[in-house]
Amino acid sequence: MEKEYKMSAAKAEELQKELNYLKTTRSDEVAEQIKIARGFGDLSENSEYDEAKNEQGKLYSRIAELEEVLQHVVIVDESNAPSNIVTIGCKVTVGDTNGRAMGSYRIVGSQESDPMHGIISEESPFGKALVGAKEGDRVTVEAPRGSIVYTVLKIER
Repeated sequence: MEKEYKMSAAKAEELQKELNYLKTTRSDEVAEQIKIARGFGDLSENSEYDEAKNEQGKLYSRIAELEEVLQHVVIVDESNAPSNIVTIGCKVTVGDTNGRAMGSYRIVGSQESDPMHGIISEESPFGKALVGAKEGDRVTVEAPRGSIVYTVLKIER
């Protein structure tokens, strides 16, 4: 079975725009860099040419990645999700086992995650533990330093 990439419609549109930019504007820019670098002479000792070819490789790799994601995207309709269960698109406030708030996190698909800003993938250990939980539930997250127990304090849409 192919991997599905769950995300919001806005994120899918953003990725499609990036793909279009890379295939048109950026691709032309890299081709021009290669053309200019070729004009510098011997390709075996031409660092500008090597750099332009490396850039082209990165570009093609990113295009292939975006095409893969967009081909298998599943748009998550957050409006139909239950409001009392942790699902993709909700904001969850968790606390320790005594009920003291420890932080709020937004649960998203893997392509949208940004852990440094409290945006957690539903595929991460923390996200997996939270998805399906209700307010008041205790969830256990397997972390490198051992199991950590959190209490779901609040679920928001």
